Amino acid sequence: MAYKGLIKDIEKCIRLEVPSRVPVFALSEEFDVRMSGIMYCDYNSNSKLMAESQINAIKKYDYDWAWLQVDDCIEFEVLGVGVKGGGNILPATCDYLPFSYETYHNLRIPDFKKEGRMPVLLDAIKRIKDEFGDTVCVTGRVAAPLSSVTLLYGMMPTYLGIYDNPQLVKDTVKFFTEMQTLWGIEQIKAGADALWVGDCNASGHLISVDTFMEFAFEGVKVCAENFKSAGGWSFYHASEHSIPHLKAMAKTGVSAVSAGPGVDIGEVKAAIGDQVCIIGNVNPIETLLEKTAEEVYEDAKQVMLKGKPGGGYIYNSGEMIPRDVPEENIKAMVKAGRDFGAY
Repeated sequence: MAYKGLIKDIEKCIRLEVPSRVPVFALSEEFDVRMSGIMYCDYNSNSKLMAESQINAIKKYDYDWAWLQVDDCIEFEVLGVGVKGGGNILPATCDYLPFSYETYHNLRIPDFKKEGRMPVLLDAIKRIKDEFGDTVCVTGRVAAPLSSVTLLYGMMPTYLGIYDNPQLVKDTVKFFTEMQTLWGIEQIKAGADALWVGDCNASGHLISVDTFMEFAFEGVKVCAENFKSAGGWSFYHASEHSIPHLKAMAKTGVSAVSAGPGVDIGEVKAAIGDQVCIIGNVNPIETLLEKTAEEVYEDAKQVMLKGKPGGGYIYNSGEMIPRDVPEENIKAMVKAGRDFGAY
């Protein structure tokens, strides 16, 4: 069960020190909603259901956090971006806005307490924090600035724009640096201990290190600084597999860097573990979805044993856990974390 020393242990991990035990996280939101017996479309639009689902999952599966990633549309539907999804299909952005200065000049900071589903997330954060206090790391969500640009204009227009109109991309990154800072701080005020800073659209799967440094780095750095000043941590995730990209990401000043499932966590620890706390990275497909509970336990054990030495490490899956993962496999992952996470 979540424990009273958790927040201090996470602080030690972020300072690259050895905690009393490794915090155990899981990117399990879809799975947790399935196990709660509700539809995802109800979960992501109702703060009471959202909080109850997270609270019940933490008590049942022994996670050390509540992960309120929810979906990538919350910040963008209020700006006029289209949304597609429903039922148990997570909403996704579509019908993007034109890549133009006309769009840029019409952008505005939303009223986080009143518009769209943003108040739903704020209220769910408060409910969970009220339930657990400092025994659970309540983690909200923001999209990192460059990924935000892709979720406004679309991926292709944004990355063509890097060559055709780089200044518009940079100007829009600045807008989202401000907006996501304010949105994250509002979640911290509601009770979030940390923000999950999602930047998968700025990963090595899509852009070079040089492009990351020119267009993504500064926005992430500023957001991380502002969240820290407001009393919150930044857990940065780009599902990254490239060591050169991870080295660049480690310099942004975020509280921790989450490694994607496509890279060995020991290699990540060796490359950047002396610079920043590492999070990760049990494979959600090849391990959690496709293997037996016994195999999951052994795979997860190896991840823990590679990440844990010397501290500065938080155990987690490397990406979102599919909703159809067998329940016994989640339990096996958490058990491995508990069995081998003590120092």
